[in-house]
Amino acid sequence: MCQVGEDYGDPAPEGPPPPRPGLRSRELKCVKCKEGVPVVVIRAGDAFCRDCFRAFYVHKFRAVLGKNRLIFPGEKVLLAWSGGPSSSSMVWQVLEGLSRDSAKRLRFVPGVIYVDEGAACGQSPEDRAKTVAEMKLILQTLGFPWHIVALEEVFGLSPSVLRCSAQEPVGAVGTYKVAVDSFLQQQHTLGTERAGGSPSPTQGEERLSPPGTQESQDPAGPPPAAQTEALSRLFGSVKTLTAKEEFLHTLRTHLILHVARTHGYSKVMTGDSCTRLAIKLMTSLALGRGAFLAWDTGFSDERHGDVVVVRPMRDHTLKEVAFYNRLFAVPSVFTPAIDTKAPEKASVHRLMEGFLLRLQAQFPSTVSTVYRTSEKLVKAPRDGCAAGPRCLLCMCTLDVDAADSATAFGAQTSGFSQTQPPTPRAGAGAPTEVGGAQDRCQGAGPCGSSVPAGRTPEPASLSSYAMAAVRT
Repeated sequence: MCQVGEDYGDPAPEGPPPPRPGLRSRELKCVKCKEGVPVVVIRAGDAFCRDCFRAFYVHKFRAVLGKNRLIFPGEKVLLAWSGGPSSSSMVWQVLEGLSRDSAKRLRFVPGVIYVDEGAACGQSPEDRAKTVAEMKLILQTLGFPWHIVALEEVFGLSPSVLRCSAQEPVGAVGTYKVAVDSFLQQQHTLGTERAGGSPSPTQGEERLSPPGTQESQDPAGPPPAAQTEALSRLFGSVKTLTAKEEFLHTLRTHLILHVARTHGYSKVMTGDSCTRLAIKLMTSLALGRGAFLAWDTGFSDERHGDVVVVRPMRDHTLKEVAFYNRLFAVPSVFTPAIDTKAPEKASVHRLMEGFLLRLQAQFPSTVSTVYRTSEKLVKAPRDGCAAGPRCLLCMCTLDVDAADSATAFGAQTSGFSQTQPPTPRAGAGAPTEVGGAQDRCQGAGPCGSSVPAGRTPEPASLSSYAMAAVRT
């Protein structure tokens, strides 16, 4: 035990402790090449110099595409660009991968789309015009076909976007190796025919280098004021910020898929990072979407049939993306989101984001652990669109077992299917009001409609279903 007059030696030295021998020399070396001066520390003990960090970052992007082998040579891919750090870094990776100086050139044909969501976020027309002008300056320097669409255009979408396409995705038939061999054989044949001629680029090279304005879709002007007001009222009728974020994501997805189908794109790339997908996984669990985590957070999402959504940035953390954009001057545009300046407890998304980021600051393996958990999720086999009822908004198969369901919704639907309408008695006179309504409904489709039995009436538009979902 301690004594009152006990001497504990010299007083503790003031200032930081002296460095241990050899520690400073080890910290000044890159963990990859062992020679360069490190400029970024990703994790504890992982210090990279500028060149090694760039090679590490590019390799992760290429490795994700090469490991999954879903994008075939010559395929048209639409890059969903929001102007943020992750999507800007994704577009920059594709731009560098298509350059002639790249060691292994990417072989697909890219295009870029930007969705103006200013009306949903409460921006003024002047601020929206300024943001679109900044986006155009960057898009014109890329050299890709680009498309700028306003969120108000969802009111003009065809009702067919609410139905799953039975067409299989491009590239589902055959193997990736056969497609690559065929593409290389075509390139070799064109090169042989060009031998001894003019040094003009081959047809395949021209196809892989799209002009900057060939398919560019420049909006003729701001969207109509009536549509902007209708969209503002629609989002104003949504009571919670959580529902607004989910609803905005649904409308944005339908609009991007519509543009992809219209212009012949079979794949859509999004810039979801590892950190963002970890937050999305936990948020989806809290919102009751656990049955669809494999589609919401996996590398590929085939729920829409003819267009596949891929996430090539899912191995990059937000910290890596921020360092890369800072070191290599990747341009990006800040646009206020629907949850900008919102408190942490304003929505489930914000609450889960704050929880994971605080946990990540104390335990650096939190995000990677959640992310690796999502990789173990297995998707159910896609047996076509007739496999079961689907949600009209997210296009996911409803998690209902009609045969032997233990859910309340399944019990109600099975009860309705087992209930038979009363059979009218022979020789009965004029039916009453209720009985007449039942008689008119039998074999004639929905009440008050002239749709034949067995067919589903055509919906007016996507906005009608959106309004119905909001009211519900």
